[in-house]
This record gives sequence, structure tokens and C-alpha cells, in this order.
Amino acid sequence: MIERQRLVGWILIFAGAAYVVYFLKLRLIGPGPVLQTKEWVQFFTSIVVMMIGTANVRLAAIRERKRKSLK
Repeated sequence: MIERQRLVGWILIFAGAAYVVYFLKLRLIGPGPVLQTKEWVQFFTSIVVMMIGTANVRLAAIRERKRKSLK
């Protein structure tokens, strides 16, 4: 079973990546109204969320390795 820290990390990665894809594909490349500051802040926040998710996944892997080495 996948532990909670790793699961939350993957959820953060997928949510951040989904917004980045949406932003790049539909908002930045596609035609539409001018981008507002709020949208750029949301874009950079989603990148930070992906970084936090990656840290969660990596820390969960390190924790699991430590548990296995102690046994």
C-alpha cells in the first residue's frame, strides 16, 4: 500500500502539472483575453506545488529506505 506522504506528493504533482498544461496550452498559446497578474501568480504557484509534491515523494522514499535498513 502507498503511504500517505507519497500519495499526497503524487496528488500535488499531478494537480500542479495539470494546471501548468492548462495554462500553457489554453491560456498562453491559445487566443483569448490578455493574461492578468493573477493568472501568472497561479502559474508560478502551481510550479511551487509541484516542487513540494516532488519533495514529499522523495522524502517518503528516504523514510522507507531508512525503515528497511533498520530491520
